[in-house]
Amino acid sequence: MSEADTGAPSPEASEYRASGRTVPTRARDRARYDRELVHRVLDASYLCHLGFVRDGAPVVLPTLYGRIGERLYVHGSTGSRPLRAAGGPSRGAVPGLPVCLTVTQVDGLVLARSAFHHSVNYHSVVVHGVARQVTDEAERRTALDAIVDHIVPGRAADSRRANARELAATAVVRLDLDEVSAKVRTGGPSDEPEDLALPHWSGVVPVARTHGTPVPAEDLAPGIGLPGYLAGAVS
Repeated sequence: MSEADTGAPSPEASEYRASGRTVPTRARDRARYDRELVHRVLDASYLCHLGFVRDGAPVVLPTLYGRIGERLYVHGSTGSRPLRAAGGPSRGAVPGLPVCLTVTQVDGLVLARSAFHHSVNYHSVVVHGVARQVTDEAERRTALDAIVDHIVPGRAADSRRANARELAATAVVRLDLDEVSAKVRTGGPSDEPEDLALPHWSGVVPVARTHGTPVPAEDLAPGIGLPGYLAGAVS
């Protein structure tokens, strides 16, 4: 894919433009529009939550995703109603499905002296936009590779790629990173001055993601050892 195909930003565009939907109504000081930060949060997480409206009611689905430049890709069954709704112009004057996609990583549990001020430290990203189904076969294959490599880099090349039957059963949608914001909370609890003398422990419990020792499949052929890219990912 060319740089234009990936939706890559111009070098000088270091921040996303703030909009009415990306400026929070509270804790505005936690909002960030830095492109590098947004990419870092997206690349560090595994799951996103994809929200949309179906039959007049909100629906939120947890799903895997992958990022290529300024685009996110999500995959699912071709029988999925939301993915079908993200189809081409034949489905309406405005093609695609309006969505809100979120990713959150929890960094710590913030324990205050008062119940009211308990919180979490976190990095999050919210993306608003229109998801559109990918129909170009080359882009679909590239997107599916990106989703696999998002979990463990290098895995796509070390697995069988989807065959024609599997591709026919798989839908891929694309969401451009245009209307985007990050939000960050760091630091300790915000206790009220009159609560500082209370006899309750206050502070932060750090939260970190760890990987366990890989467990081979029961039917793994003898002689197939742990690949180097996986050993590095879980060390």
